[in-house]
Amino acid sequence: MTRFRRPLRQVLSLRWRVAVAFGLGSFLVSGLFALATWNLASGYMLDQRLQSATQQAAVNARLVEEAIRTGSGGLEELLTGLTTGPNATIIVQRPGHVLTGGRQVEFAELPRVFADAARSGTPVRQRLHVRDVPVLAVALPLATQGGFYVEIFPLAEIDRTFHFLSSLLAGGTLASGVLGGALGLWTSRRALRPLTALTAAASRVAAGDLGARLPQHADADLAPLARTFNETTQALEHRVQRDGRFAGDVSHELRSPLTTMTSAAEVLHRRRDDLPETARRALDLLVLEVHRFRRMVIDLLEISRAGQQGDDDAWEVLDLRELVTNVLAHRNTSSPPVDAGPEPALVRGDRRRLDRIVGNLLDNAEHYAGGARRIGIGVGASRVRLEVDDEGPGVPAHLREQIFERFTRGTRAGDRRDGSGSGLGLAIVAEHARRLGGAAWAEDRPGGGSRFVVELPEATA
Repeated sequence: MTRFRRPLRQVLSLRWRVAVAFGLGSFLVSGLFALATWNLASGYMLDQRLQSATQQAAVNARLVEEAIRTGSGGLEELLTGLTTGPNATIIVQRPGHVLTGGRQVEFAELPRVFADAARSGTPVRQRLHVRDVPVLAVALPLATQGGFYVEIFPLAEIDRTFHFLSSLLAGGTLASGVLGGALGLWTSRRALRPLTALTAAASRVAAGDLGARLPQHADADLAPLARTFNETTQALEHRVQRDGRFAGDVSHELRSPLTTMTSAAEVLHRRRDDLPETARRALDLLVLEVHRFRRMVIDLLEISRAGQQGDDDAWEVLDLRELVTNVLAHRNTSSPPVDAGPEPALVRGDRRRLDRIVGNLLDNAEHYAGGARRIGIGVGASRVRLEVDDEGPGVPAHLREQIFERFTRGTRAGDRRDGSGSGLGLAIVAEHARRLGGAAWAEDRPGGGSRFVVELPEATA
């Protein structure tokens, strides 16, 4: 099975990519600076130590050679006095004589290449380990009586200095990378704050809050963005308000002639038996369309009112179980069973909107899906859930969002034979649910069919 790796830009957000870039950049710069510092500092200290040891070995070799030349006694005491510490060693080898001062180290323990160079009378200097101790060995020839002089200087102290310096530089490099990442995260948050505000404002507009605006910015780069967004949302708000007022005005103006048409149709319908067969069929179609037209005008007025900002202060806390029971009691059709828990399902809103939500869901099930078979009410996670299961075949997945749009009737679009409506019922449900702080959607019912769900915020008594 082939596995595809997502690019890093799809795994990390822009904020974290900026932080990682800052951290890596700071780490690399600090690492290069630390490497240069290490090379310069360690090279300088080691070179100074080598020169100092070489000069001291040369001075000590001349003292030993002078003591041998003059034949003065106390050569062993001289070697002991010339050693610079407990780990320092001096070896003087003459034909038939070997003297050692300081730490006792056998000449045979030194590397063969170094020993051969010392025996040949060649000055040699080498860093090596003797008995796990880092040292610098210097060999110089002795002119008097032949032989050679070897002095071993301990380097443990400079090694500790190198270890401390390397640890300090490594720690500083890591700390610089972490601080660079933190600085990048802080910088990206400040830089992306306008984008976050834009995203929040755009989300509010998408949710229906057309009054969302961005604050004005003095920054020359951000001011045009904020101004353009505010002008766009203001124009959109005015357009929606004009459309809503137009739909409301038209619907309101249609109510008077529609009432006259309805009354005339009812009068004719009462005398239906006195009409010829062709006239009766025409009258039935007329009555059907007049009632559908009347329902459409009522729904348009409801849509127009639903799009207006309501008075939230006038809302009340209602028990959704009692409200559903009251709606079912005033319907002429048979009532489906209500599946509700013992705890109250409290929501905050106005009764008219909630009545329309429940009524429209039941009407939708009756007109399009053979009726409702169950109403479920549940409470959980600070949300109140209303479910209406129907007897229909279900809503295809590609239509589940479309059916909540205005004038959408799903798979029965274009069918007007039953006068079942104009496709505004579910749009009203979605608009009312959004105004109450909730949402509406359709999903599959276990066992087949559709389940229409409305979730609202739970209220406290």
